[in-house]
Amino acid sequence: MRILVTGGAGFIGSAVIRHLIENTSHEVANLDKLTYAGNLESLASMVDFPRYHFYQVDICNAAELGRVFSEFKPTHVMHLAAESHVDRSIDGPAAFIETNIVGTYTLLEEARRYWNDLEGEEKERFRFHHVSTDEVYGDLEGTEDLFTETTSYAPSSPYSASKASSDHLVRAWQRTYGFPTLITNCSNNYGPYHFPEKLIPHIILNALAGKPLPVYGDGSQIRDWLYVEDHARALVKVVAEGKVGVTYNIGGHNEKKNIEVVKTLCALLEELAADKKPAGVARFEELITFVADRPGHDVRYAIDAGKIERELGWKPEETFESGVRKTVLWYLENREWWERVLSGEYQLGRLGEQA
Repeated sequence: MRILVTGGAGFIGSAVIRHLIENTSHEVANLDKLTYAGNLESLASMVDFPRYHFYQVDICNAAELGRVFSEFKPTHVMHLAAESHVDRSIDGPAAFIETNIVGTYTLLEEARRYWNDLEGEEKERFRFHHVSTDEVYGDLEGTEDLFTETTSYAPSSPYSASKASSDHLVRAWQRTYGFPTLITNCSNNYGPYHFPEKLIPHIILNALAGKPLPVYGDGSQIRDWLYVEDHARALVKVVAEGKVGVTYNIGGHNEKKNIEVVKTLCALLEELAADKKPAGVARFEELITFVADRPGHDVRYAIDAGKIERELGWKPEETFESGVRKTVLWYLENREWWERVLSGEYQLGRLGEQA
């Protein structure tokens, strides 16, 4: 396959590309605008592979997208480019509307134009895989319900509303134009190379710096946690074997309250990084600080990932306990990566060249 990955310099996108290059023989093109969340240093080990190509392109730029389709000639598109941080969407929703809705529309149209010109087997095998989130479903009632592929949409934040909009566009293009699309909705990802504004890396790095560990409200919000490398395997499975027009939910089978996650991280740091404890901190857990809750904060997300296991044979390999231990160890062993992110240096020296 020749796979075009949008947002390939992001957290999940870079995991997908590393998986594809290290475990398959597919040709891979990374298309990324390189906003603050795009970090080519997460793909430093890829640049020497002749099967890896990089295009610095905004998905809202139709002309540049057309050039990439014409040059790379993908057999498959994996669309991960998105603004994805809820707090940022509350403070400034415009970028989320532009990238997640207008960008997805622009990409769909350029991909459809390209697909329309294909013939025979090439046209038959082409796939457009849109990667979305469980947040489009909104909030779950009680403790027993799970999100399924037929759960009604009820987004709560500008971020989730923009992703819901993009999902609807993808389905409409499949229904109206017969464009061969697939959709996946995933639960909260975590793992190596995660941008430090997200909960797990934020807690790890704040603890190592002796800063407060902020927890919204009372920390009772529940999320299903999915190790990013498990997610990457699932996404490649879907783009290669999934059925056109079908949605697959991807979850980690690991429901945890936010306060549980934070306390687990503190316990792991006590075990693995006691010698890195900042002066004046007796126990990492004493840094936990409860802060005012996020506006419109959903209480519980949980995915029913039974369909992808039944139909495609995928299930997560990592438990939360094994995955979060790997994650803490990675941050302890890769200080240079995250220090360059925190300082902004990663944006000064971009690895790789624009195609």
